[in-house]
Amino acid sequence: MTDSSDHKTTSSTAWVDGELRLAGLDGRMIALLRAIDQSGSINQAAKQVGLSYKGAWQIIERANNGSPKTLVSTATGGSKGGGTCLTEAGRSLLTLFTDLERQHRQFLDQLNRSLADDTDTVLLLQRLVVKTSARNQIFGSVVAIRDGAVNAEVVVTLKGGDRIITSITLSSLNELGLQAGTDAVLLINSADITLTADSGSNRFTARNCLSGKVIRVQQDEVNAEVIVLLPGGETLVAMITQQSAQSLAIAPGMPVLAMFKSNAVVLGVMAPF
Repeated sequence: MTDSSDHKTTSSTAWVDGELRLAGLDGRMIALLRAIDQSGSINQAAKQVGLSYKGAWQIIERANNGSPKTLVSTATGGSKGGGTCLTEAGRSLLTLFTDLERQHRQFLDQLNRSLADDTDTVLLLQRLVVKTSARNQIFGSVVAIRDGAVNAEVVVTLKGGDRIITSITLSSLNELGLQAGTDAVLLINSADITLTADSGSNRFTARNCLSGKVIRVQQDEVNAEVIVLLPGGETLVAMITQQSAQSLAIAPGMPVLAMFKSNAVVLGVMAPF
């Protein structure tokens, strides 16, 4: 059996993970062999690893057929409620796989420790694992904070140079610990974004007006989902009515302005690693 301490990763987050496979033998098959070795019963072993009796038999038959030596021996009767046991070859295989598992885990631990020491890589990976219900999730850096009597305006610059202004309460500002240079994530619902044709001379009252280009349009009977590419490579998804899409003649390649209010943006910061 493998010592449980062998499976502990020294890093708090396992960025790299993977299943060990040996010549077609995967973790499920090895788990079944271990359970058979412990119980001496295919029926009990199948229940232990979450397999049906038939499924367990199919795995055993495949393992025996694919091996130059029989791995599992079956006979009538048995002191442990069944006549099933691992052969000497089966136990040797189980020992080999257990040793490889330990080495595999040590290898993954080493990779994760190396990643944890690379702050740029950790930042990238943190962003990739953020999951929200908002269709738009954009990362940037805080460049300015303007305090007001009740709220504060936070200016976040995107990687392409575009700036987004978001309005948050002063208490939220303090709770987030925002300051210039802080990495931030901006969440914007697609329904909060308004699109208009970009003629180059438009003026609007919305605090955020980003120029972009339509790259895809998906329509149903009521709405149109428009994906807009920003200069820095980020994309915004806007949900507008089909009537609006037809009125604007929205089509791929068309330059547009994506507009939204400052209070439509939810601002967050990356948790410390």
